Amino acid sequence: MWERSIFPAPMRFPSALIPCTLLRRYKRFLADVRFDSGEEAVVHCPNPGSMLGCATPGWRALVSDSGNPARKLRHTLEMVHNGRCWIGVNPALANAIAAEGIRAGMVSDLAGYPDLRREAAWGEGTRFDFLLAGSQGECYVEVKSVTLVMEDGFSAFPDAVTIRGARHIRELLAVRAAGHRAVLLFVVQREDGPKGFRAAAEIDPIYAEVLRQAHAAGLEVYAHLADVRPEGITLSAARLPIEL
Repeated sequence: MWERSIFPAPMRFPSALIPCTLLRRYKRFLADVRFDSGEEAVVHCPNPGSMLGCATPGWRALVSDSGNPARKLRHTLEMVHNGRCWIGVNPALANAIAAEGIRAGMVSDLAGYPDLRREAAWGEGTRFDFLLAGSQGECYVEVKSVTLVMEDGFSAFPDAVTIRGARHIRELLAVRAAGHRAVLLFVVQREDGPKGFRAAAEIDPIYAEVLRQAHAAGLEVYAHLADVRPEGITLSAARLPIEL
């Protein structure tokens, strides 16, 4: 299904997020929180990564409410605050953030495509997050959510070893070899990594090398900051410098 280019509002949550304190994150998809009322609850943690630097007990946090009391875990962890900024820890939102940003013209490198299609099939068994199309041709885009900031001040990806991530890069190269644009877009959901973006070679050296080689071979790689606020998340036009 194609979506026409418009200028929508930022990605907003359907209802106000609920403040709480993060007590612990465990078993990948679970977190314990304490609401300001003093009540404690187990909430869904949607982030499958390590959440390195994003899951410190005692940090302020925000959860969304599904409004469904029958759901096993009614609430979902959406943001944490490290004392400097809010960090969006729900990677499932990165595609919506990117789509709104692309359509609103915040990603200048992806301007000029009036049509956007989600979950675009390529080859056998491959789907990319977006296919952009227009008079200048087709552009396949894969989106990654970034929540890690390294000690050197760089935002970085990944925060855990990702075989799937390396495969996505190789699939994007196949797109480029077929004559289309291929783009890897990193959505940085925190603002305290101001020096730029890089691959986290300390965590996954294979991914870092695959990304470096792919970029040298012509894969377009961009990293954009997201303005993360309790009322919503907006992709910024600010493009981080990349060091690969």
